[in-house]
Amino acid sequence: MSQTRLENMTIKELDELKLVGFRVLCPGDQYIIEIPKASLQLSERIHEIKNVVNPLQQFGAFVVESDNDDEDGYWICVEVRDYEDTPSDMVTLTVPPQRYAVSRYKGVNYKIMDAYNHLHLWIEENKYRRIKDKWHLEIFYSWKDTENVDVDLLDTVE
Repeated sequence: MSQTRLENMTIKELDELKLVGFRVLCPGDQYIIEIPKASLQLSERIHEIKNVVNPLQQFGAFVVESDNDDEDGYWICVEVRDYEDTPSDMVTLTVPPQRYAVSRYKGVNYKIMDAYNHLHLWIEENKYRRIKDKWHLEIFYSWKDTENVDVDLLDTVE
């Protein structure tokens, strides 16, 4: 049985992020299967991406509520200093500077939604407001074992 841990909720401001990777677009119940596949593919092909900031860290990006089809789905990426010669089957995504409520989650990937529920409650209790039509992030430190992921959950707030 794997353990689930949620750690140190806080507020962080991040500068603009330049990301390169894959866009995952599938039925909602399939993300739990498709994101780990895309993540492994990104790991295997990271050598094709130029200007990677940290090859040991992956970023997930998504918009909770959007009217724009271009923002539908989930992006699994690595951060780059600059875009240069991006492989033709990969995407680029620029996330503007934003403020986030952040919590570290360690555990099985299918319990991440429970962790988000705790983070959302913390946001409400601390009088912040979730911004659902902006980019939200997940910063993965360990992703290869879906039974034991290590990730910062970043929920956009004001």
